[in-house]
Amino acid sequence: MQRYPDQRSRSAKPVTIHGYAQSGDLLGFQKLLRENPSLLNERNAVMAQTPLHVSAGYNKAEIVKFLLDWQGPDKVELEARNMYGETPLHMAAKNGCNDAARLLLVHGAFIEAKANNGMTPLHLAVWYSLRAEEFSTVKTLLEYNADCSAKDDEGMTPLNHLSKGRENGKLQALLLSHFEEQRRRRAIEACSETKAKMDELENELSNIVGLHELKVQLRKWAKGMLLDERRKALGLKVGTRRPPHMAFLGNPGTGKTMVARILGRLLHMVGILPTDKVTEVQRTDLVGEFVGHTGPKTRRKIKDAEGGILFVDEAYRLIPMQKADDKDYGLEALEEIMSVMDSGKIVVIFAGYSEPMKRVIASNEGFCRRVTKFFNFSDFSSEDLAKILHIKMNNQTEESLLYGFQLHSSCSIEAVAELIRGETTEKQCKEMNGGLVDTMLVNARESLDLRLNFDCIDTDELRTITLEDLQAGLRILSQ
Repeated sequence: MQRYPDQRSRSAKPVTIHGYAQSGDLLGFQKLLRENPSLLNERNAVMAQTPLHVSAGYNKAEIVKFLLDWQGPDKVELEARNMYGETPLHMAAKNGCNDAARLLLVHGAFIEAKANNGMTPLHLAVWYSLRAEEFSTVKTLLEYNADCSAKDDEGMTPLNHLSKGRENGKLQALLLSHFEEQRRRRAIEACSETKAKMDELENELSNIVGLHELKVQLRKWAKGMLLDERRKALGLKVGTRRPPHMAFLGNPGTGKTMVARILGRLLHMVGILPTDKVTEVQRTDLVGEFVGHTGPKTRRKIKDAEGGILFVDEAYRLIPMQKADDKDYGLEALEEIMSVMDSGKIVVIFAGYSEPMKRVIASNEGFCRRVTKFFNFSDFSSEDLAKILHIKMNNQTEESLLYGFQLHSSCSIEAVAELIRGETTEKQCKEMNGGLVDTMLVNARESLDLRLNFDCIDTDELRTITLEDLQAGLRILSQ
């Protein structure tokens, strides 16, 4: 929009808000903008630039400051983009306008903004310095920690744009110095983050009883991924890791599902998986009843699991006992899963009894090529079950049946293990494994309720499960 200033004759050439921004006529600019505040972010017809673009590109610091301090109902667009995707800070940088650049940075301009070609203000400031042999704007951007390793769409960093000529020696030394300092800081930050993530991993692993081999493998994966983060922080190029597909072999209650959920969180935490979701499926979730139903049904579940883990429980049920069973579509579901295992979009864990799982392994020649990690989940000992009981009681959530309850001091791990040995048979422990602990605790709470009187007001007594309660819980189970 164009206006005729009052102090000039009607025959004078009209002056635009952008004209004032370019000339640096502060009084004329202020008068025009106050008369028509809608011109604050007006775009010109040539490059779709705002007054802030123009004043910054011509280093008209007074007008830049006036715009940044504008108190009207609308605010100046600090990150406005022109037709090339450049912000006002880009304009200041590409023209060596140091005063304007500093004002924009003080007011919070995004120093890593990228134009349509991927260039940051530092890229453009370096280009200007190569022509003008003056690099005050480069220094200012580096003071605000502009990223020396940022890449444009051609993969070029600001350093890459420097020629090897002698005239660029000081500029090159300046950029290299900041590049090394930034790399050092990133390495220190990455080290701190790595230690925090490893601590979190160890905390998660502390909730897994037994499974030494699996824990060692998890630590290897986590450490490798976290070291890759460190390598990248130091500017090294490293290939992307893919987590292996796995088979969890063991009886029910040995913690296969729980470990899969923990594994999902860990693989996400160290950056191997984009999400921590674990999609649990069984045969009924995958296999249709009629020809043509199984493929779409299985593909929907695979789609749901993308970015996380697909946990196929009782996977041996996908393979019929009799090879001649033509009406069974489980093998089709397995083949659908196998077809996406090389895509890198999901991690598949097959779980089930050790012996029947041999049918799955033998059913497809590509199974062992894709499933490279096999973990055996052994039956829990009495000591293992006692540890699991303590972990459950120490990690209750509001949704847990035992939330708010505690164990009596007499319920040590040794005492609980001895109790389990005395009150259960080997067959019971093998058939139930971790499920025995849940049932034992539910029964123990009922035992506590049964022995308390309604007139009891001792808060500790009301919420404390004793060794006798646990014993009663196991005897009910045996009956």
